[in-house]
Amino acid sequence: MTGAPGAPDPTGYDPDRIKCVVWDLDGTLWDEIAVETPTDELPAPRAEMLAAIDALAARGVLSSLASRSAPAVLDRMSAVPEVRERFLAPQVSWQDKSESLRRIAKDLGIAVEALVLVDDSPYERAEVEALLPGVRTLDPGEVPALLAAFEDREVTPESRERVRRYRTEETRRTEGERFQGTREEFLRWCDMRLTVGPAALDEVPRALELAARTHRLNSSGLTPDRLRALAAADGHELYTARMSDRFGEYGIIGAALVDRTAPGAWSVPLLALSCRVAGRGAAAAFLFWLMERARESGAGQFRVTLRPTDANLEMRILLRQAGLRRTEDDDDRDDGAVLARSLEGGDLPRPPAWLHVSPRKDADA
Repeated sequence: MTGAPGAPDPTGYDPDRIKCVVWDLDGTLWDEIAVETPTDELPAPRAEMLAAIDALAARGVLSSLASRSAPAVLDRMSAVPEVRERFLAPQVSWQDKSESLRRIAKDLGIAVEALVLVDDSPYERAEVEALLPGVRTLDPGEVPALLAAFEDREVTPESRERVRRYRTEETRRTEGERFQGTREEFLRWCDMRLTVGPAALDEVPRALELAARTHRLNSSGLTPDRLRALAAADGHELYTARMSDRFGEYGIIGAALVDRTAPGAWSVPLLALSCRVAGRGAAAAFLFWLMERARESGAGQFRVTLRPTDANLEMRILLRQAGLRRTEDDDDRDDGAVLARSLEGGDLPRPPAWLHVSPRKDADA
């Protein structure tokens, strides 16, 4: 394996698409059946499964639970924090496993297709495969092959922090449910701040990761290898966006490649943002900041490359709301359509009122 983001993997798994591994309990995480134990103590987890969960977490892959069992099992697990804290958005109930996976994806804010199910039951795997064909299912014996797919992959600081940040996101969600007020009032209360600037050298791996792993808020699906090559080319600049709020740091949540080789125009071959910030105005704020900076630099036109997919409807709506429209000279392009708008005269769109946007202190250095 080369270890380069986006490179084909001989194990048959695509690490760039796997964001969360969902584990069954009985017969998978542990040997026994929890509801049949004579005491309130949980069965002892298999050491190799805990090690696999930790190895995935170190590479930014989340873990959750989906078990057809009594909900009381999850309550009992809370008494063993060193086990319970490994899992986000767990589902332990008698509902169908496919429904559990849908709920996990919704709670985590990721696509169902970004999940992998590990389950010892052929029936449960077949049920998920039938109702959620985009989800890969594994027998526990296939876990080593899954881990092998992540060997030699470049691990960014954001990857190492991803599990902790999703835990922080659970806190945000809980506070949002408790908040007495409108959604906009809650977002204002969160005191969200977006800082944008040219990417530092140590931020490039994260930009490549965003290009590979984002789908909902990805304009073109530009591959990491292509992004790396273009970012190093003359007349191109790579920008990144960081976000924080009263709960903590989100880290680098956005990347944009800007092509300034055409006179009087800024072209964006890739705009990509983490799905963790969907619905909070960060994608719009980043786009509008780029448009404003383009006009300040003297550009009269702003362009974005768009390759429509089943997943990026949210990005397409955003570009349209920003006034970008398809140009008439891109019919022969095989890398996506080009959407453009004039920057001359009139006001540009403004970021949402609840989001503070500023250039990083080193942005003009």
